[in-house]
Amino acid sequence: MRGIRRELEVFLGCSRRMQTLLLANMTYALVLPVIEIFVAAYVMRNSQSVSKVVTYQLALYVGTPVAFLVNGVLLGRIGVKRLYSAGMVLSGMSMMFLMRTGELTPVGIATSGLAMGLATGLFWANRGFLALASTEDGNRNYYYGVETFAGTLSAVVVPALIGWFIGGTLHFGWMGGNANRAYRVIALSVFALTLVAASVLQRGTFRNPAHHQYIFFRFHPIWYRMLELALLKGLAQGSIVTAPAMLVMLLVGKEATLGATQAIGGVVSACVMYVVGRKTAPHHREAVFSALVLFFLGAAANAVLFNTAGVLVFLGCLVLSKPMLDLAYNPIEMGMIDAMAALEGRSEYAYFLNHEFALFAGRFLGCILFLAIDAWWSGVAALKFALPVVALVQLLSMRVAGRISSDLARYGTGC
Repeated sequence: MRGIRRELEVFLGCSRRMQTLLLANMTYALVLPVIEIFVAAYVMRNSQSVSKVVTYQLALYVGTPVAFLVNGVLLGRIGVKRLYSAGMVLSGMSMMFLMRTGELTPVGIATSGLAMGLATGLFWANRGFLALASTEDGNRNYYYGVETFAGTLSAVVVPALIGWFIGGTLHFGWMGGNANRAYRVIALSVFALTLVAASVLQRGTFRNPAHHQYIFFRFHPIWYRMLELALLKGLAQGSIVTAPAMLVMLLVGKEATLGATQAIGGVVSACVMYVVGRKTAPHHREAVFSALVLFFLGAAANAVLFNTAGVLVFLGCLVLSKPMLDLAYNPIEMGMIDAMAALEGRSEYAYFLNHEFALFAGRFLGCILFLAIDAWWSGVAALKFALPVVALVQLLSMRVAGRISSDLARYGTGC
């Protein structure tokens, strides 16, 4: 109890803005696993097509940078917390729209993915800026440690509960034994959670970006290293989000198994992430970035075995490596944006916007790789060989992150 009280005192010692933002983000963390895991499972269940799952994800990625552009225009007229809340609520509405559609045609899938991408873009465009405005370099490891702890714990508990619910629907005949009806109940619950998270956020006071010009085409040379890192991160995002659901649905079982596999080892991972965020300092971030090796080893094991054991090894590596990578990457991004805004006298949002297009370029390449292998070979080959290729290229991120840290240290900012 003394330890819990001490951690609570650390939280209460943060600014009111940071506390409000963390509470809203921790509430919305219950939604993210549904959007990231079970939407792909829903499409896979109703289409049995790897290409349709990746098409949905690609359409989502197209909508995200478009929303960043629209958000930049709206920031001059609407408060940032209202736009952030709108992104949360719209993501719940987009999921409900997908679950209410009938046959999953390519056009319907692309439309649903684009709608979710617009909602996701509004969410992430303002989430990053609010984190930047509510924290400073000295407490960002703690901020992302708490956020990642909540996100990882949600990524364990929520899939387990949803997997049990959908599995029970099929096994015990709830709602007529119709899995799609269970998905609609889940979508309604997601929408309710987005409303709660949005209402929590409205209790905080946040500033909008000071400048209103966000589109630039020339930057200081060290910013382009950040774009390299963003492209590499985007390259892996598509496979990290969609591959677990597709692999489990194809090789292991259905939604109940998907939920259970996400839960294995996840609680331990969440605790590790909190400790890493609480105890590490800015100069430890390159070491944390070495978790990329785990991602590569998991992808290689899946390609070699390509059976239940291979999938479980891959998921185990992914459950640990993904939050650690986010914990290392996000403070580096925040530190770089701080440095560039001070150096070039521009709005921080200009860098968030430019960064998002670099992420999109990587996501696009990753999705095209999956679709190309599926078209020329098969969906099974895409799942088997695309992951290790992407993971191998991702290893370059460790070198790029080291160069960014050196650049920022030379400019007196630190990373």
